Amino acid sequence: MTTITIRKYIQLVLLSAYLLPLMATAHHSIFGRFDGQSLAELEGVVTAVSWRNPHITFQLSHTNQNGEEEIWDIESTSMSNLRRWQIEPGFIQVGDHLRIAGNPSVRGRNELFAVHVLIPSGEEVLIGASLEPRWTNDTLASRPQVLGNDADPNSSDMGIFRVWSHAGDMLFPETVTPNFDFSYYPLTPAARTVAENFNRLTDSPILGCEPKRMPIIMEQPYPMEIIAQDENTIVLHMEEYDTIRTIYLNSTMPTDLIANPLGNSSGRWEGNTLLVSTSGINWGHFDTIGIPASEQIKTTERFTLSEDGNRLDYRITVTDPLTFTQPVELEKFWLWYPEVTVQPYECLSE
Repeated sequence: MTTITIRKYIQLVLLSAYLLPLMATAHHSIFGRFDGQSLAELEGVVTAVSWRNPHITFQLSHTNQNGEEEIWDIESTSMSNLRRWQIEPGFIQVGDHLRIAGNPSVRGRNELFAVHVLIPSGEEVLIGASLEPRWTNDTLASRPQVLGNDADPNSSDMGIFRVWSHAGDMLFPETVTPNFDFSYYPLTPAARTVAENFNRLTDSPILGCEPKRMPIIMEQPYPMEIIAQDENTIVLHMEEYDTIRTIYLNSTMPTDLIANPLGNSSGRWEGNTLLVSTSGINWGHFDTIGIPASEQIKTTERFTLSEDGNRLDYRITVTDPLTFTQPVELEKFWLWYPEVTVQPYECLSE
């Protein structure tokens, strides 16, 4: 049976330059709550601030055109992104007068997802790696961490057991695409009905700090460490949600494992490729925006080290006869930067 590849679709939908800075945050259900294709401006005084994953939040006291005071709930990127972009928490303080531009709520509420923040020092904070200044060239710019990314001729000898950093496109196009057209997936009629009736505001499986599970956890855009726990066990330690996946090698997977949201994974080597088969996934979701998954879902993953050892290519093939009429194949890659480590995610809900 042939597979369907979604890569061309991703390339098309990401042609919009404005969407690119939001890729690393949109996977936390920005689309569906905020209008990622428009900007609104606010000015006011900060009355509360919270530095946490999955998003930093603060409140702004704003005086509207009628002279009335309004309290706005402002949300922005994750602590993990701030750390990666070398922006220290604390650039917003209670009592600060701020000017903000961001994506307005699609529900008409006093809510905004901030991407430009003009702070009292006169600097503009750009919360997105590809943004251009809006008000001033004096910026505290959110640029990707400066890393030594020159090819290391010895890195291929290290194998895959190190920390890998997300690069390229997001694995699941629907998480970064407003008004995603579900016809790009080969959905069964029953699965399409579920997806079309899904309410992103109330039905998301990751509301609060509920973690992503298989298969969409493999999209996570933060560092991931691959660890050889022993000769028969590999562990994937992913920063997002402090996730740990275990892969059993050499047919050593215990026979008493039960179904769970991450599934049960067995692996084997094919040259420089780690081939992983996973079943027993009972999370019930293919993604976080409505496509379901049955307990018949199975995945096959391929982690392939490049010849120079600085890139790890990834391909996942998903089969689920109750959700898809044919297998679905998705691809991404990670890059190796020696300076990067996996940091605690420590998600805190509202």
